[in-house]
Amino acid sequence: MIEGSRIRLKTWQQAAVAIGSAVGALLDPRRADLIAALGETTGKPAFEKVLQRMKSSPEGRAVLLERPRVVSANVGHAWDLPENTFGAAYARFMGSRNFSPDDRPPVRFMDTDELAYVTMRAREVHDFWHTLFDLPTNLIGETALKVIEFEQMGLPMCLLSVVGGTARFSEKQRKLFYQHYFPWAIRAGLQCTDLMCVYYERHFHEDLEDVRRKLQIVPSPIVP
Repeated sequence: MIEGSRIRLKTWQQAAVAIGSAVGALLDPRRADLIAALGETTGKPAFEKVLQRMKSSPEGRAVLLERPRVVSANVGHAWDLPENTFGAAYARFMGSRNFSPDDRPPVRFMDTDELAYVTMRAREVHDFWHTLFDLPTNLIGETALKVIEFEQMGLPMCLLSVVGGTARFSEKQRKLFYQHYFPWAIRAGLQCTDLMCVYYERHFHEDLEDVRRKLQIVPSPIVP
């Protein structure tokens, strides 16, 4: 469900939800609903720019026209694809962690249907990006991916997540992140293509490494 019960907020209400969500998400980073609310209430200008870029891209326009959803009914065939394909790699990523593509919270605070869809699309392609960049779902991996997401979309929520993530690092994790993952994430996010303009489902059957080359994606570093 893209919208759920969509709510129109006044400016002061948006600010209140944003502040409350930010505080709550910092206290409990597992609260996906609070992170989603923070992204929506602070991210409208960024999502509007993403929408315009998608409209300027042939593949992005196809996504906007067809509005594919990353839900089990639509991506379940990935589990049956050959082992070398992007779709199979995504299925392995999800299956090994017992993740479901149906678990994303609905969009509640966007003004238009188009922005609501772009917001949901950004939420739903997150695991595609994990697969393509070969990033784990631990604190370091999620924080590194937020660096890339910030470069790709400019969402304040991503920057706040990086700050919050690094604040929770142990000394060992902090050293590992800043020596290896952070420099890589900066380069990787800048050199790859505009990832919100990719119709990922159309590339499921393609070889994983071919998709990475096509999108100019450099996987995460192998840390000694």
